[in-house]
Amino acid sequence: MKTKSIILAAGQGTRMKSGTSKVLHEIFHKPLVYYPIEAARYAGAQEVCLVVGHKSEEVMKTFGDTVKYALQAERLGTGHAVMQAMDFIGDDGEILVLYGDTPLITAQTIEKMLAFHRKKKNAVTVLSALVDDPTGYGRIVRDESKHFVKIVEQKDATDEEKRITEINGGMYVFEAKHLKSALSKITNNNKQQEYYLTDTIEILLHEGYNVDAIAIMNPDDILGVNSREQLAQATAIMKQRINRKHMDNGVTLIDPHHTYIDPEVEIGQDTVIEPGCIIEGNTSIGENCLIGYNTKIRNCKVGNSVAIESSMLIDSQIDEGCHIGPFAYIRPNSHIGAKVKIGDFVEIKNATIGEGTKVSHLTYIGDADVGCDVNFGCGTVVVNYDGEKKHRTIIKDHAFIGCNTNLVSPVVIEENVYTAAGSTITQDVPKNSLAIARARQEIKPEWVTKKRQK
Repeated sequence: MKTKSIILAAGQGTRMKSGTSKVLHEIFHKPLVYYPIEAARYAGAQEVCLVVGHKSEEVMKTFGDTVKYALQAERLGTGHAVMQAMDFIGDDGEILVLYGDTPLITAQTIEKMLAFHRKKKNAVTVLSALVDDPTGYGRIVRDESKHFVKIVEQKDATDEEKRITEINGGMYVFEAKHLKSALSKITNNNKQQEYYLTDTIEILLHEGYNVDAIAIMNPDDILGVNSREQLAQATAIMKQRINRKHMDNGVTLIDPHHTYIDPEVEIGQDTVIEPGCIIEGNTSIGENCLIGYNTKIRNCKVGNSVAIESSMLIDSQIDEGCHIGPFAYIRPNSHIGAKVKIGDFVEIKNATIGEGTKVSHLTYIGDADVGCDVNFGCGTVVVNYDGEKKHRTIIKDHAFIGCNTNLVSPVVIEENVYTAAGSTITQDVPKNSLAIARARQEIKPEWVTKKRQK
């Protein structure tokens, strides 16, 4: 049986007070609507259609041809929104209806809803939730035998119905043919003159089809984001879920409340993450690592037994056994080999650093290929930019680069080379050589005394 998903993403979101489409506001660097799209796909939806309206061009540009689209030019209710996707619905299979502003819905919850729907052979299944305070939500009314009777809105509920704690989560699974039939029969004969998707449920009930609701115990799954405050609430819940997953997998988070990890990140067992860390994007961190206070890592592959202290790493690879920081900056396209030390106030950019090399402090290495067991003295600079073009420097194995050496690219430092402290190297240096490129020291006795007498 084919399963498709319609995700309603046409709303303006006036309470967000933003020039950006509500569903494009982000949680952990992903748009809100990204999360229900991915949840639907993981739960088995073969096709996804976004119903877009406000700022539709932005939404379509964001997701391109990865999904299908239906345009709701006028916002005339949820039923009207689903009507715009009539061609997508088709005549067979299941239609999962979700919302673009409910980022906390999970694939596991959707899978349970689909399994319940199939087992009960329902025409439509409603996702509901049990809450302590149901104020403002539609209630799921059941009879004495717990059979589904209806959904009643807060404003229409009796005092007894208002005490019901099972609420309508607003997400559904329909049989496609029944959804199409019911949509053709709903009207806008109400105060708002809108077409409500919930009217299809009443129609199917009256026509004698099976309708039921499956209640989830955690109402967070149906939390909608309609304001900046709710965006922060959803972000906090997502962060808690992600952090709990890593801790369950054997990662130590010293302070989960102050640790921010994107959903795609992978972290190995016995790694310790200290407070204030931000780990983003397509990042993997190995086992037995230490990620120190206030470190930010984005799109990096970090090997086992790596220690990173209060540093920033972007789009790079760090092999096992390295020590990075504190206050190091690893910029894009860098590959740090095994057992390398990158110390304080060191910046690496578009460079490879060979195994066992030490770059202990106050050094810039850009556009360079560095061999194994090289030692960089304090204050070394690879001078890679001539004002117009970037040039590459090669430093081969076992070189010793003295303090305050400038390596003016392009230049090749061969194996076992020493450069004297304070040298500016502009020419290739052959193997086993000492390179000195500085003026000979000259002393003028009593020069200061004479200057002051003048």
